[in-house]
Amino acid sequence: MGEPAPQLAQPAGVETAPKPVPLILLVDDDEITRIGMAGRLKRLGYRVIEAVDGSAGLAAIRVHRPDLVILDWMMPGMDGPSVCEAIRADPELRSSQVVLMTAHDRPEQIAEGLSRGADDFLSKAANKQEILARVQAGLRSSALVREIERTRDDLDRSHKLLSAKQHELESELQSAAAFVRAQLPLPGMPAPGIAMHWAYQPSLALGGDLFHVCPWGPDALGLYILDASGHGVAAALRAVGLMSFLREDNLVKAVGSLDPGTIVNEANRRFPLSQDGEYFTLWVGRLDLTSYALSYATAGHSGAFLSANAGESRWLASASLPLGFDPTATFESVCTQMQPHDRLYLLSDGIYEAPSKTGELWGRPRLQVTLEGHRARSLVHSITDTMATAHEWLGGDIFPDDVALLGLELLDRAAARKGRT
Repeated sequence: MGEPAPQLAQPAGVETAPKPVPLILLVDDDEITRIGMAGRLKRLGYRVIEAVDGSAGLAAIRVHRPDLVILDWMMPGMDGPSVCEAIRADPELRSSQVVLMTAHDRPEQIAEGLSRGADDFLSKAANKQEILARVQAGLRSSALVREIERTRDDLDRSHKLLSAKQHELESELQSAAAFVRAQLPLPGMPAPGIAMHWAYQPSLALGGDLFHVCPWGPDALGLYILDASGHGVAAALRAVGLMSFLREDNLVKAVGSLDPGTIVNEANRRFPLSQDGEYFTLWVGRLDLTSYALSYATAGHSGAFLSANAGESRWLASASLPLGFDPTATFESVCTQMQPHDRLYLLSDGIYEAPSKTGELWGRPRLQVTLEGHRARSLVHSITDTMATAHEWLGGDIFPDDVALLGLELLDRAAARKGRT
């Protein structure tokens, strides 16, 4: 009696699905040899299918995908090594495990068989112990190769799924970015006698540095710039939430005033420091379109610069905490007078904190010199050229932080009055 293929004992009480019995394809034109070898393999516990020549064997491999192929060397037509070459040339079959069976096991013959695609050799005169050892070695290799193939297929499927999800996510991010960008003001003239232009470049698809300019009643412009700590989706969503609070209709209902200090105080109450330490900085201004008086209040935001046509240019900021750091903090409005042809810039710290290749920050002084140097140019060129200079300092296209730069230019009062009549 032959020895059955060894089985591992399972722990008591553990039920497992029976492992499939390995399938072996035996290809040999000699019927007596084939029948004898098939009987030995069956007594060892394996399933066996047979083929009478190389062409039939190759067809059987394609149909049955056996775990192991035992292939006679000498056959009419397509011999064993030729079948090996055909298997290795077929992408669907090349991982098949092939044992060449021969009556002659000379070294040069073994070398030729291995070079033409065989994995192992089996002598026709082998005893049952050698047959069992060779077959088990071949089946172990086959099982390993097929596990690798399954893993590869699983990885391919996972990669395709991840690629599809990534494409879906990128599409959703682009839609969200378009939505956020739609909240920004349209360049042009937000009010008679006021020119406006801006540049905006978030460090990721979505940014948390947002701004707006819009009418507050018939005789004033409301303007603000905010910065949500952090980057990406979470920061952008939080920033849009603060923008909703800063809508004129909501301010009238929730705050009862369009005074910048009163607005920032209420924002400080409504937007506390989060459990994760996320917060906002905010600059809010109100420009009287009749007198060009500007009142403003800040909460930790220093991004407003007044470029005066005549007189001294200055930064419009005051020492203050970001929103939510101190619920009892009080924020006051500060008033300043603007004149025709003055320019007011609202900007995020991402532009003047742009690092050079050596790590040196561009800094507010360089930014101020750049903005002042563009006084003779149009507001559009001033914004565009300042961004180009910042990129040149950075030495690249992607800023490490969100960058926003908005400019307002006051025209002469006669043009403004004419536009309002």
